[in-house]
Amino acid sequence: MEYNSQREKLVIPEYGRNVQKMIAYAKTIENREKRNKSAEVIVRVMAGMKPQIKDSGDYLHTLWDHLFIISNFELDIDSPYPMPAKEILTRKPDKIEYSQKDFKIKHYGKYIEKIIERTIELEEGPEKEALIMIIANHLKKSYLNWNRESVNDETIFKHLEELSGGKLSVTGHQNLSSTTDILARNKVKKKKFTPRNKDNKRKGKKTY
Repeated sequence: MEYNSQREKLVIPEYGRNVQKMIAYAKTIENREKRNKSAEVIVRVMAGMKPQIKDSGDYLHTLWDHLFIISNFELDIDSPYPMPAKEILTRKPDKIEYSQKDFKIKHYGKYIEKIIERTIELEEGPEKEALIMIIANHLKKSYLNWNRESVNDETIFKHLEELSGGKLSVTGHQNLSSTTDILARNKVKKKKFTPRNKDNKRKGKKTY
């Protein structure tokens, strides 16, 4: 009995062992014309095994690249696309630079900073004051996502002034939504949008 652990390692496992054997056989065909036809047949088989790849832009190019990769770049044929460089398998992806160092307070994110910048530009009046309260409540909600313990309003007001460079503040003795209410709403939303509840809603079933 032959075990998979004793067999040759699959280069691209999703195509299976039979495709890999077909490509290995194609490499042994001496007649170039027959070898070319064999490669074309194998690519059609690969396309049938991965129909979802047709949704990509140039899926045929991808399939021919996979053909060469499985052959260990040793299949000498007249391909409609050039053989990819072997170095692509060992090349590390470019490092992504993050802009976290630009965050004033990380757990609030960058978008709220942009909203605050636009709010600063608004004319003074009831609409601006209402928007400031909305922003302050959002800050409190975001804070509680990061730290579930209670947070007092004064801390949020201080963070609002810091994020706005001292240009926005809550006027009067206004109170933000209570910590209990915010946590309760978050809990209800999570329960409401669980996959199980979604499925039950589609089927008209009650959720408990």
